Order: sequence, then C-alpha cells, then structure tokens
Amino acid sequence: MAHEAHKKAAEHHENAAKEHKTAAEHHEKGDHAKGAEHSTKAHEHSTKAHEHSTDAHAKSTAKK
Repeated sequence: MAHEAHKKAAEHHENAAKEHKTAAEHHEKGDHAKGAEHSTKAHEHSTKAHEHSTDAHAKSTAKK
C-alpha cells in the first residue's frame, strides 16, 4: 500500500535527520571518527527513504 511506503519513507527521513544532527555535533567537538560513523548511518537512512519514496510514488500512480 502506498500509505505504508510513505510512512516508512518518513520514518527513514526522520532517522536520517537525527543522524545528521548527531554527526554535526560530533564534528563540532572534534570527534571526526564518530561524526563519520553517524554520517554513514544518515546516508543509509536517506537511501532507504528514497527507496520507500520511489515505491510509494509507483504505488500511487499505479492506482490512477
């Protein structure tokens, strides 16, 4: 269902934003290793969000 895919996309977008914020905080403190770790996690969530968004769009347009 498109609604579920949109919901999953939103959850991953939120998680990506949290990871980006945490990465920035670590970078500001000079802990670049931890910052890079959180940046990687943010990228993973962004990728999953994109996949779910694409799926949601496909399901939404298929109904028309």
